[in-house]
Amino acid sequence: MLDFSFLPLKLVLIPTTPIKLPPYKGSTFRGAFGSTFRQVVCVLRGKECSDCILREKCAYSYVFETPVPSGASKMRKYPYAPHPFVLVPPLEDRMEYEPGDPLYVSLTLIGRGIEYLPYFLYTFQEMGKRGIGKGRGKFQLQGVRDSTGEAVYEGGTLRLPQPLSWRDLEGEMAPDEVTLRFLTPLRVKYREKLCSDLEFHVLMRALLRRISLLSFFHCGCELQVNFRRLIEEAGAVAVKDNTLRWHDWMRYSYRQRAKLKMGGLIGEITFGGDLEPFWPFLQLGQWIHVGKGTSFGLGRYEIVSRSGA
Repeated sequence: MLDFSFLPLKLVLIPTTPIKLPPYKGSTFRGAFGSTFRQVVCVLRGKECSDCILREKCAYSYVFETPVPSGASKMRKYPYAPHPFVLVPPLEDRMEYEPGDPLYVSLTLIGRGIEYLPYFLYTFQEMGKRGIGKGRGKFQLQGVRDSTGEAVYEGGTLRLPQPLSWRDLEGEMAPDEVTLRFLTPLRVKYREKLCSDLEFHVLMRALLRRISLLSFFHCGCELQVNFRRLIEEAGAVAVKDNTLRWHDWMRYSYRQRAKLKMGGLIGEITFGGDLEPFWPFLQLGQWIHVGKGTSFGLGRYEIVSRSGA
């Protein structure tokens, strides 16, 4: 059994001054969150994380620049592991918010990242004071609720909730058909090329890889499955309906000082076949996303219909 834990949260932000944001707010929120997290946590601000003597015990280093241990069996060619969180901005196209208009942000913490919940909430409080978007509009963190609707943070009081686990995903009978709705751009590669269409085995390759890496680096366990057999079985699952379309999105990288293309697939796709081996993974993917750019909220989908269960 996979010891995978995750904590889905919904944050309610209330503007105290007018806030102006772009139509897709992922880059704005992710950029402000990352810089604020570092400012409130970092002790030796003049150093890069890679040169800092405190990096092994630093909240920022773990959350944003998780090092790949020497001798690790995974990602040996990469300097950092995937982040132990997924941050999803308000998905509406609305660009202007007046004082009192709520903004809803989804945040999922993964594995050991759950231990840093107070850091995440304090960072949002500080983000609100510093401002966000054009003109640095201010906001307050009004409250935080878990997936059951129970209050996690309210009135200045923090309650540490019980995370969800792999056990919560098992036991439900898989349907014969399932429709996934991609709410933010899905960016997946197959054979080194960015996919402009989606087959089930391509989706499962990306999803299994992401779950495997998050399990290894943040949950202290390895995903024990026969990857080759699963991918072969995924090849037999057919596309029954497909209304996916390409959605272009650009973000500005302050680190690279350039605009980056972050477009991907959005819309709905229906798969049919023997989904039993994949069902827990598909359910988990709703919370942890799939593909590239997940820390910006990309690759988010929801299961909108199922039949034949």
